[in-house]
Amino acid sequence: MLVAGVAPVTIRDRLTLMALRPIAPRRNPNASQKPCDHGLFDEVRRDQIDLIDFLDACPSTNPTPDTKE
Repeated sequence: MLVAGVAPVTIRDRLTLMALRPIAPRRNPNASQKPCDHGLFDEVRRDQIDLIDFLDACPSTNPTPDTKE
């Protein structure tokens, strides 16, 4: 039984409220977000020397097939 002028709470109303809440972890709601340090945002990886650049910088001890001795 409802009080006059009060509408029942529908599933749509409940889902709308759930969608508007901020997302929180289930296990530890007080946990802080970890930094995104992989892929495009990995600053440590950007500082590493590329293997091709390293090989180009090193003097070659083995002759290439194009060179004749």
